Amino acid sequence: MSRKINYQRRRFLGTAALTIAATQFGMFGCTVQPVTPVKAELPIEGELPSLLGAIAWLNSRPLMVDELHGKVVLINFWTYTCINWMRQLPYVRAWAEKYKTQGLTVIGVHTPEFEFEKNIDNVRRASTKMRIDYPIAMDSDYDVWQAFGNHYWPALYFIDRQGRIRHHQFGEGNYEQSEKVIQQLLSESKDIRVGEEMTKVDARGFEAAADWDSLKSPENYLGYERTENFASPSGTVLNKRRLYTAPAQLELNQWALAGDWTIERQVIVLNKPSGRIASRFHARDLHLVMGPAERGTSVRFRVFVDGQPAVAERGLDVDIRGEGTATEQRLYQLIRQPKPITDRQFEIEFLDPGIEAFAFTFG
Repeated sequence: MSRKINYQRRRFLGTAALTIAATQFGMFGCTVQPVTPVKAELPIEGELPSLLGAIAWLNSRPLMVDELHGKVVLINFWTYTCINWMRQLPYVRAWAEKYKTQGLTVIGVHTPEFEFEKNIDNVRRASTKMRIDYPIAMDSDYDVWQAFGNHYWPALYFIDRQGRIRHHQFGEGNYEQSEKVIQQLLSESKDIRVGEEMTKVDARGFEAAADWDSLKSPENYLGYERTENFASPSGTVLNKRRLYTAPAQLELNQWALAGDWTIERQVIVLNKPSGRIASRFHARDLHLVMGPAERGTSVRFRVFVDGQPAVAERGLDVDIRGEGTATEQRLYQLIRQPKPITDRQFEIEFLDPGIEAFAFTFG
């Protein structure tokens, strides 16, 4: 396994869900981090590493560590298909706006997981749609990630005016604590007075917090390298076309294929129309990272829940008929079901060939 693969996504669930996640379905490769309390004196964790590994910058010219001295800096590691980061984003965006005149500089370090996330046009389009106007360092070669010794999406690193890392936050949650750290680092300058009021956000759509109390399904990749609970009865053939069938009923958190598919290391690819992906899940939201293999094309799809078109349960990317179209490689919200949340059988049928599907995530 290459060094880059060793640094692949270890998404971190919100703090409120850590105990549940660890006991119900593991930590997705994450290590539970102890919560660091905000004290009168924050400890020094190390010097701010170099940002020279970034291959390009968006919204800014390249920023050097030396010129950040004298500023409080918030570094946010992200990748644009990560639902965990999307749910953190409204807070980071709000802090960047609220504290920019008081000396805070926010830098997003975009470290990709999938190959298509290395495409600068894809990242630019996603960041524009998500209203990110602070500097973004494109870390496509993982150099900045490795300089920090980072292992998580999302991750926050808080740097004081002397260029020292004073705090970190891995994963969603702890927003009030994180904002208190920002306030404390800013207030260490005698020339700046920082209020103690907390930021309130109105997160909607993809950015809405997960329903942690109902979440019993973990993220699952579809490529053979990291997938789990594949249930098509004929098993898998790697990197070759094969006709797959799906059982009529799946167990919770199993998934299956029907139709002519190729299962590759990081992705599954549909070769002929009418292919299906099925999954049994327990969550309010179901997302699928997917998109057409060929740029500029589109793939139509239909979404079903328990055998019926997803109408009342439809997500943001599904219309009132339970249908949608994949036009780019990104995360699609296919299900947002009303309470009560129960085990449901999800299916998506693709009416056109050429879809690439990468991972399920839930919320």
